[in-house]
Amino acid sequence: MTYQDKILQCADCGYDFEFTSNEQAFYASKGLTNHPKRCKSCRNARKDSSRYGVRSENNSRKMYDVVCSDCGADAQVPFQPSGNRPVLCKNCYSNSYSRRSA
Repeated sequence: MTYQDKILQCADCGYDFEFTSNEQAFYASKGLTNHPKRCKSCRNARKDSSRYGVRSENNSRKMYDVVCSDCGADAQVPFQPSGNRPVLCKNCYSNSYSRRSA
């Protein structure tokens, strides 16, 4: 199938961008049927946003202070412990995980 370059409008910034014939062929080879909605710079900005796992300082995950069940060291974890399961510090968790997978 032959493709021709298309001009599309970005859903975020409103500027026109080119959807090249090579990009269209790539989309088709991956089974993608929809055209891109965003220009390359807006796609990259969206990927870098907090929605995709990058957190800014004011959007950081709440950390909870705990005492490690194995070694007794003070630690912080990114979840609120329920109290009915042991909580491990990073080192003890890594050691425990490596023993289980070996």
